[in-house]
Amino acid sequence: MEPQRSPFAHLASDLEHLATLGRRRALQPFAGLDFTSNDYLGLANSLELRDAASEAVARHVPIGSGGSRLLRGNHPEHEALEQAASRYFRAESALYFGSGYMANLTLFSAAPQRGDLVVHDEWIHASVRDGLLRGRAQVAIARHNDLQSIDDAIMDWRARGGVGRAWIVVESLYSMDGDGPDLVALAELAERREAILVIDEAHATGVLGDGGRGLAAFLDGCDNVIIVHTCGKALGTAGALICAPRVVADFLTNRGRPFIFSTAPSPLVAAVTRVAIALVERDATRRERLRALVAFASRELMRWCGLTASGSHIIPIIIGDDRAAVDMAARLRGHGFDVRAIRPPTVPVGTARLRIALTLNVDEAAIEALFESLASEGKLPG
Repeated sequence: MEPQRSPFAHLASDLEHLATLGRRRALQPFAGLDFTSNDYLGLANSLELRDAASEAVARHVPIGSGGSRLLRGNHPEHEALEQAASRYFRAESALYFGSGYMANLTLFSAAPQRGDLVVHDEWIHASVRDGLLRGRAQVAIARHNDLQSIDDAIMDWRARGGVGRAWIVVESLYSMDGDGPDLVALAELAERREAILVIDEAHATGVLGDGGRGLAAFLDGCDNVIIVHTCGKALGTAGALICAPRVVADFLTNRGRPFIFSTAPSPLVAAVTRVAIALVERDATRRERLRALVAFASRELMRWCGLTASGSHIIPIIIGDDRAAVDMAARLRGHGFDVRAIRPPTVPVGTARLRIALTLNVDEAAIEALFESLASEGKLPG
């Protein structure tokens, strides 16, 4: 009797194909100096947030919510966080989600309506794309950081009879390139085309802009602007906040299926996130320290490797070939640096890279040693 073929053989075959391309992924424990995480301000394991968690537990704040926000899962800590976020980010309302992915999935699957057009940057977060796949609006993809490409997409849609609302969707700081669009010009374009502007501040929240409120902080109070702030990066906790006119939060509460049918985020995490917001609001020391590290890293990257940095706390080092990027990352981990390779489909084919994230979990000596080790491993594309 012949052995029965596994019902998951097709999945195994797909994994083998990924391996032949050098793109098969596996979970790895973290080890070595942190040049990978998004814990930009070093808050995730900070004494301040650990004390905040202990204090919340002492107040009997529960770990789990026990249900969705529309049922018994709506805890006072969720509402306190949303009120604090609204004040800090100077928004009419804030709605808290369990993750940035869930926030974007909810927003883009529900808010753009049939007959609308959503124009997004070609390197927008996967969560935005996945939300749009579940939505009803038409979608156009603009070239990276190219305002003319966005405007052309809107005008072409109007010329073809589009009569709904246009939406423009960008990130303020892109996680794989460390760059971003001209937000002032983008806001002017949105105003001119009567478009809704959505800005994902995931990698800028707490780090950049006035008081750490993000690069789009100057758009406070604009009634055509929605801003998504992630809590799981510089704020050191988990979740995300959609900051927008109150009607948007009310609509998502009523029509956003991922929000409606998900168990509410942990009240304990909400309580700690409120403390994290207070920390970044009242003390700029961590932001200033990170800014100094960014400047130092830019000089050291040029000195050791002859490469120009992005100017932000995200530094991509393009390797090109997928396997070469994986091998280089492994060699750096062998030197004691936690560096990971980023490969397609996360980035375009032929642009596999090392993504160097600068955080307050390292110092100048570690940065210099990283780039010295990188230079010692051989010539880099540049």
